Amino acid sequence: MAPYEPEQDTSEAGELRTGRRKAARYVVPVAVAGVAAATIGLVPALATSGDPDLPKVTAQELVEKIAASDTQQLSGNVKISTDLGLPSLGGVPGGLGGGGGADRGGDGEGSAADPKDKLMELASGTHTLRVAADGPDKQKVSVLGDASEYSLIHNGDEMWAYDSASNEAYHAKGFQVSGDKSGKGEAPKGEARKDLPATPEDFAEQALKAVDDTTSVKVDGTAQVAGRDAYRLVIEPKQAGSTVGRITVAVDAKTGTPLKFTLTPAAGGAAVIDAGFTKVDFGKPSADTFDFAPPKGAKVTEADEDAAGERDTEDRNKGGKKFRDEDLNGLDDLKVIGKGWSAIAELKLPGGKGLPTSGSGDVPPDAQRLLDSLGDQVSGKFGSGTVFSTRLVNALITDDGTVYAGAVTKDALVKAANAAH
Repeated sequence: MAPYEPEQDTSEAGELRTGRRKAARYVVPVAVAGVAAATIGLVPALATSGDPDLPKVTAQELVEKIAASDTQQLSGNVKISTDLGLPSLGGVPGGLGGGGGADRGGDGEGSAADPKDKLMELASGTHTLRVAADGPDKQKVSVLGDASEYSLIHNGDEMWAYDSASNEAYHAKGFQVSGDKSGKGEAPKGEARKDLPATPEDFAEQALKAVDDTTSVKVDGTAQVAGRDAYRLVIEPKQAGSTVGRITVAVDAKTGTPLKFTLTPAAGGAAVIDAGFTKVDFGKPSADTFDFAPPKGAKVTEADEDAAGERDTEDRNKGGKKFRDEDLNGLDDLKVIGKGWSAIAELKLPGGKGLPTSGSGDVPPDAQRLLDSLGDQVSGKFGSGTVFSTRLVNALITDDGTVYAGAVTKDALVKAANAAH
């Protein structure tokens, strides 16, 4: 019978937090693409089979096993499905949050291989990835299409990205893995560093950061993932109002490496994020896995040149005015309401105005109808506003330009806005 560990007493929360801090030092530097950021992201999750008979462990012991993992080398295939419930914009050019690189590539501005644009495609749908890692200086991830492939390669202080569909490459030097505190490299100009996807351990770490007295943590049986025996670590909010139902991390019984990450919404239905290894090998990948040279005839964009072009475009869009830090002063007003899983971010939009409303004449009628269709109108002590929803994150924008956002329900956002007035 598969081992089952009852829910941990909240008095162990401090020990769990200690364990997750240790885990941060042992992340495997695998460049696996994920969702923006970079909130809760990609850890392998695939259909599992069997319930292997493994020694019993507690949640604390399993967290410590993750922390002690020193896996530095692996390769394999990953399948990721993401269902945030984002609205489809149909024929809107570039879609929602992606495709910009491909659109820019043909007109000589930017690159179709720019990771900032290309990896946003993973924010929805199902994708197959091929990944490899050999220590902190060598990682590769390829997004496999029906007749094309997009690859992101980090080798030493260089990063290459290549899009076979457009035969375009993107190059950055002085590259440093996101989160690397060694100081051995500097992020390339153009901010390519920010576009290197987080690792499976990074995403598990994000979930473990939420472990406190508002969280239930337990070991809930065993599973097999990609032919590997694993324990299931289950993390659930205790607070009402969160849109997160549960997070399940399958942890390799031998190495302590997270093999599975599934985030299920409180409302039920399909997982918001369900990603996983179809196969995994903890051996050393071949050295030539991380070699890259642009194919003959490929258009190559250097990160420094791309950054300069983007700054020129920003200047033109601002009528020649240089971008200033004070243009984002509204973000200085950011504050957090509540704590744990029901925390809500509150901030003011620059200019102190909310979204345009019907009859205001601020936007064309067709654009106004599209805007109205994407959100729900709400009202309360705060006045009125619009709630924009996904299956995980909701945001309320009031007519006076205040934004309330978090992984909480619409009712929780309205309650927070009322309490602030």
